[in-house]
Amino acid sequence: MSVAAFTGGMFAENGYLVRCDETGRAIVVDPGASASAMVAELEAHGSRPDAIVLTHAHLDHVEGIPAVRDAWPDVPILLHEADLPLYHAVGQQAAMFGLTAPRLPAPDGRLDEGQEIRVGTAARFEVRLAPGHAPGHVILVDHDAGLTLVGDVVFQGAIGRTDLPGGDFKTLMTSIRERVLTLPDAMRLLPGHGPETTVGHERVGNPFLVPMYGGRFA
Repeated sequence: MSVAAFTGGMFAENGYLVRCDETGRAIVVDPGASASAMVAELEAHGSRPDAIVLTHAHLDHVEGIPAVRDAWPDVPILLHEADLPLYHAVGQQAAMFGLTAPRLPAPDGRLDEGQEIRVGTAARFEVRLAPGHAPGHVILVDHDAGLTLVGDVVFQGAIGRTDLPGGDFKTLMTSIRERVLTLPDAMRLLPGHGPETTVGHERVGNPFLVPMYGGRFA
């Protein structure tokens, strides 16, 4: 399996391309401003995505969907239903930053707690609901590969913001304690912004999480 990050735009958002090297099957996760580069990478390998998988529906994580759909009009868009209001309000989201949002196609399918997403023979992701940054935020855990796509739940040395519509600090901290810090310390965390990290590093080094070492508030 190969997992490549594509970073771009004013928000420096990380979109991820997960590809099975054996079968060529792939998924596009959170296509943001660098979605065109993701499309080019897939085409260079003669691959096409099986799905567009969204950890959540904030503008910077969905603005590249039209670029992927222009290349493959029938690729399904998967999103947790609790984030549908955010998805449909992408225009209002953009206006908050003085931007104009692209017109987005309707999602085609749901992401649910405990759902499994396979990428060829190389990857098997467990969908975990982890709200707080957004109501329907999910993380994608590949236990066998030891990596998790965490979206904007937690970053290297930081956590997701909760001041946007649908955000809630207490809910986010609960998600981090119960959905992230319960994973093995060696688990790689690939976030929606910034460099990758590990559960163990954030457990003892993240200034937002150190007071709750072991998943409990100090």
